[in-house]
Amino acid sequence: MTAGTKSRVLSDFLDYLRIEKGLAPLSISAYTTDVLQFSEFLEKRKRLLLTAQRTDVRDFLQQLFSHQVDGRSVGRKLSALRHLYRYLLLDKKIEHDPTLNIESPKQWKVLPKALARDEMEMTLAAPRARQNGNPTRNSGDFAALAGRDRAMLEVFYAGALRVSEINSTKLEDLKLEAGYMLVRGKGDKERVVPLGRSAQEALSEYLAQSRPALVAGRRSISASVATPAKNSPLLFIGRGGRKLTRQRVWQMVRAASAACGRAASPHMLRHSCATHMVENGADLRTVQTILGHADISTTQVYTHLALDRLRTVYQKHHPRAKAK
Repeated sequence: MTAGTKSRVLSDFLDYLRIEKGLAPLSISAYTTDVLQFSEFLEKRKRLLLTAQRTDVRDFLQQLFSHQVDGRSVGRKLSALRHLYRYLLLDKKIEHDPTLNIESPKQWKVLPKALARDEMEMTLAAPRARQNGNPTRNSGDFAALAGRDRAMLEVFYAGALRVSEINSTKLEDLKLEAGYMLVRGKGDKERVVPLGRSAQEALSEYLAQSRPALVAGRRSISASVATPAKNSPLLFIGRGGRKLTRQRVWQMVRAASAACGRAASPHMLRHSCATHMVENGADLRTVQTILGHADISTTQVYTHLALDRLRTVYQKHHPRAKAK
């Protein structure tokens, strides 16, 4: 869809709202804003208004909630999209309505805040991008810190870790060749957390290059580091082998997430991992195990994502799910 085509689609839709639906000018203006906002969201995903899928609509609404947009405003935006796609369906410009069977936002159980998948990608890439963007940072401490921060972000996202867990993980807990690590969570309970290829590669680079440089680095104490420990048993360390503080980890995550225009916390990365897994079809028991929840009821905050996935698969595969 070219800019001209998008303009025509929007223009025809606004005529439909004004002439056939009889909406007031203020309502039409609000709908225009809502549709354009969704169009911009789709463009980041390399999709168009005419090719949007149901998951795009759901992700768009969830992103609005994560940005603390109130339910009433989200409901209006969903209403605007429903009007648009019903019009396009009637006009035979599309074959399927991506807003079909999406519940009213009033029925949603709001998830803990999470980053969208494209926002997560930008956050993960931020340390290296920041380093590459400043040639003076390609050597010494800056390069070592960038490698460490990238590895920590990958581990946060891969294993849905808490700050206390990532700060207390030891070198001996990492089973890199096997692709997992041991994590000690609340109540000193151990769990096994799998590591994907991206996390494994970032950790390999960190262990080979960044960590030795940090151990041999400056030993001056700053506000972001604590007790010196040159031969620290910990996996992630600060300059001189010192233990990282919670505040320093928070600062690192916030600085990285600024690349996507957010101010994320480490816990948001944990929720992002769980949210994206459920969206991609993971069952809640698996997510419960990775998160380290003692009770499945704690994990059930993600249930509506699982149900949404269930409906999508059903609509796609059941022979009687689609109207003839």
